[in-house]
Amino acid sequence: MEERARVLLHRTHGTRFHRTQPLEVAVHIMSPWFLLALVALVPLSQSTNPGVKVKLTQRGLEYGRQIGMASLQSKLKSIKVPDLSGTEKVAPIGKVKYSLTGMQIVNLGLPKSAVGLVPGTGISLSVGNAFISLHGNWRVKYLRFIKDSGTFDLAVSGLTISAGISLKSDETGHPAVSCASCAATVGSANIKFHGGASWLYNLFSSFIDKALRSALQKQICPLVSDAISEMNPHLKTLNVLAKVDQYAEIEYSMVTSPTISKASIDFSLKGEFYNIGKHQEPPFSAAPFSLPAQSTNMLYIGVSSFTTNSAGFVYNNAGALSLYITDDMIPASSPIRLNTRTFGAFIPQIAKRFPGLMMKLLVKTSNAPNITFEPNNVTLQATGTVTAYAILPNSTLEPLFILDMDASVSAHVYVTGVKLAGAVALNRIDMTLGTSYVGPFQVKSLDNILLMVLKVAVIPKVNARLQQGYPLPAIGKMNLINTQLLVLKDYMLIGTDVHFTE
Repeated sequence: MEERARVLLHRTHGTRFHRTQPLEVAVHIMSPWFLLALVALVPLSQSTNPGVKVKLTQRGLEYGRQIGMASLQSKLKSIKVPDLSGTEKVAPIGKVKYSLTGMQIVNLGLPKSAVGLVPGTGISLSVGNAFISLHGNWRVKYLRFIKDSGTFDLAVSGLTISAGISLKSDETGHPAVSCASCAATVGSANIKFHGGASWLYNLFSSFIDKALRSALQKQICPLVSDAISEMNPHLKTLNVLAKVDQYAEIEYSMVTSPTISKASIDFSLKGEFYNIGKHQEPPFSAAPFSLPAQSTNMLYIGVSSFTTNSAGFVYNNAGALSLYITDDMIPASSPIRLNTRTFGAFIPQIAKRFPGLMMKLLVKTSNAPNITFEPNNVTLQATGTVTAYAILPNSTLEPLFILDMDASVSAHVYVTGVKLAGAVALNRIDMTLGTSYVGPFQVKSLDNILLMVLKVAVIPKVNARLQQGYPLPAIGKMNLINTQLLVLKDYMLIGTDVHFTE
């Protein structure tokens, strides 16, 4: 008895996001226990198609630039300027032996920088109008016996850097960057000698200036390359294999190298649920899907319907989509108890054959459920059973009947932290008699009892698990902000901004 409930999202034109309340969906399900899988963030099988896609927009790249420039600035401050010494003829002094020593950077600024996307290639980085201020010591000897010394301040301006950054997938499925090209130029240098004669400026402008700028230029690109390479340990923190619980883990390894266009960098992630310690592929694969051309947020995450179906396969294999319900799970205030007296009121044979006994119900799936995404709708179809037992005085279980059951469950799905979470509410169950060990009876008479039992015993346990959430792909200490969630055809789209903490 399939039923769809509308997602409480405002309808949009195309895929344009609107601020909404948490996503409300109806899920058609055999057992609410399976809602474990509904909000599980998961994806692909052995198909070449990804189960999860991530789009980094120009806005996201710009945020990365802000973080990266602070790192690059810190790196460039480590420039070691070598001591300079030599002998030159300076009119009217003649031969002058000079040395500049102990040069240290006291200030460095990168006031103008930009990053761009080079389709099919990588990322371009440009830095302009940068400056470096240095302080050091000078010493000269001339006319054979005259010596002089002091300090100086050097201001280097017009520093420019142009670098190309390659972005690929490494052998472990993590993103990896490297410096593909780099060029640096130092525009001009202005020096101020403290304690020296004016002819020292002629010596500097004629001979030392060029050597000093050359020494600086030689060090900039290696440091830029180092700064880019130092991003890789952070990229290695991508949770390519994230543990979910005692049953499952999610793989978010990259299935191909990133695709780079003029507007975004697109990552294709395997994103598949696996049983822990047993990576068995499901009997289905991920279908291709494309993210919309959105750029309002920094990041977009698309989770295909393969996600939840992969989860269903895993949890069903693990036997996790089953639950024993006992009387102590029913509120003490409830007049309905899990015993042969309550059920005997509707099935007299139970009261006659097993008077005064407690009962136990087993709710479980028959096979892995199937989940589909439609615009503003999530539909889950599954089959399962409810088996009722009488608990005999020696604690053995005596089967009473087996019901085939369908249930309709509403859920609201939301993003919390860097996890996808949810909560469910049971709408309706439909049952037919599979097997009876106590003779024929009207199954419909049990509807209200079983509906109450599921609401008070099963749903709270399901919600407790769902509210813990399932990890989304994330790097390091990444937080998601301004997050919105939309269900589209065959996938769920999360639009979000990001913020990294130390």
